[in-house]
Amino acid sequence: MKKLFGTDGIRGVAGQPPLDGRTVHAIGLALAHTLKATSPSPRVILGMDTRESSDSIAAILTAGLTSGGASVESAGVITTPAIAFLTHTHGFAAGIVISASHNPWQDNGIKLFGPDGFKLPDATELAIEDEIFRHLETSAVPAEQTPQAPPVNDADRAEYIRFLLSSVPGLSLDGKRIVVDCANGAASSVAPQLFAELNSKGGGEVVITHSSPDGFNINEFCGALHPDVVAAEVVTQKASMGITFDGDADRALFADETGKVVNGDAVLLLAARDLQLRGMLTNDTVVATTMSNMGLEAALKRSGIQMLRAAVGDKYVLEQMLSTGAALGGEQSGHIIFNGRSTTGDGLLTALLVLDTVHRSGKTLGELVSDLKVFPQVIVNVKVREKKPLESIPSVAFAIRAAEDELADSGRVVIRYSGTETLCRVMIEAESEPLMRHHANTIAEAIRTELGV
Repeated sequence: MKKLFGTDGIRGVAGQPPLDGRTVHAIGLALAHTLKATSPSPRVILGMDTRESSDSIAAILTAGLTSGGASVESAGVITTPAIAFLTHTHGFAAGIVISASHNPWQDNGIKLFGPDGFKLPDATELAIEDEIFRHLETSAVPAEQTPQAPPVNDADRAEYIRFLLSSVPGLSLDGKRIVVDCANGAASSVAPQLFAELNSKGGGEVVITHSSPDGFNINEFCGALHPDVVAAEVVTQKASMGITFDGDADRALFADETGKVVNGDAVLLLAARDLQLRGMLTNDTVVATTMSNMGLEAALKRSGIQMLRAAVGDKYVLEQMLSTGAALGGEQSGHIIFNGRSTTGDGLLTALLVLDTVHRSGKTLGELVSDLKVFPQVIVNVKVREKKPLESIPSVAFAIRAAEDELADSGRVVIRYSGTETLCRVMIEAESEPLMRHHANTIAEAIRTELGV
């Protein structure tokens, strides 16, 4: 079992273990030593989101990396998928992103990418963890001076924007008005320039919102955590579409022309049908997760497309995509991966490809996903003090079995601990909404009684 790494890197409250100065320095040392096993002079590229703590963590992490013999280039405030792209494109030994994605500003995290631009496999993360703990026994942050982060290379951002635009060479906004919510996060450093260049020849209008980060307002009542905000703005602006990102812009959600939220399941349906139409949907297969709605599976099946389910986390979606050869995969939360175009979820790339699909189809976003009939679904988050195996707790196991027995073929029960927060997520999906809510509340209460904070 990993002790530091979750489903998306190392995450916690900034300034507290495992993101206290001593541990962050040890993380840098451990990563540098791991990289030196295959490269005598490893080069690392580093990026961050807009949290108040990101600069400090970057400086301490850089000090650890350089002490371990690595050199570090900084791309400054930039999206997570941009670092994945730059790592692979320029042959860096590793890419690092300092971000806690959708978490509140007090949290932060460290995400790692290998030289191929993919997130590290679990076995590699375990090996790095072992070395981190060894360094913690002997290493400390130098006390005599405040570490300094390397200077920012602004060319990295420009190169990433060129890559994004090259993915949709024929895209036009067709006179449409688009609302873009940057979540006061990493997208704020990329999206305004990206969409300005996209629309440089005229033909449309782009309204940028929540792009004034102050270190504390990331994800605050905006972005992909609050898609209803961009949906309401679409109605107010009489826009054709809304696009909203999370804190590090590795995922995107949408709003159609009526102000209805379009989540990752709907994007998978839209993209799968478009790829199938163009003969690009390998084996007519899409990889989703255990959290994707049964309605998506049914809609894909009507189009002759099979849906496979991976564990939650875009790294696990990608692993199954690579093992099956699938061209498309993603999560209900908006992580969408286009195999061959990206090595991780990329909200900005997804946004451009959705715009391109709408442009080529001549239809609206709402029309393209209108036949997705969503089963009633509820997710109850229970804050827990420990992540004890649920099957070992009799009252919780009994409640889960009761739900599974009664719902049988008319619903699904998915109970899982969050990989990034101290939460247990209770997801119930069923044709009967009263049954769905009854079982979700019963299971959640059992977990809260036994493990609640």
